[in-house]
Amino acid sequence: MNEQKISPFDQALSILSHREHSTKELVTKLKNKGHSEDDIDATIERLEEINYLNDERFAEMFVRSRLSKPLGASRIHQELIQKGINSELAKTAIADADADWFELAKQLKERKFGEESTTDFKEKAKQTRYLLYRGFDFEQIKYALSVQDDN
Repeated sequence: MNEQKISPFDQALSILSHREHSTKELVTKLKNKGHSEDDIDATIERLEEINYLNDERFAEMFVRSRLSKPLGASRIHQELIQKGINSELAKTAIADADADWFELAKQLKERKFGEESTTDFKEKAKQTRYLLYRGFDFEQIKYALSVQDDN
């Protein structure tokens, strides 16, 4: 079998061609492919120099993709931390998204449970747990579950 070893740089380019990755994600993938620490470090440095790898850009794109789900700020922050983005960068990316978290919570509630509000305690608790899990805070959930008087 004539198997040529692909350079970590070429492998990284291939990985990045599919989607943005955080530095941590890319390092993990290159380690799993069997590349040495030194080769990975040199590759990461080179990719950052030519701006093919940028954690700030990754965070911004990740936040936008999660807003379309929609997820709340705390869930997005938690996922960014897991992807290796530092807390301050994560908070900045979330703040820069300029999302209306209250409306997102309301839209998600309506999509999942319908537009009708409920007075049933068990149903409200179920909806609250769901929205909490999705990363919305209590004020946003209270807004989403409140009776809407449009007329």
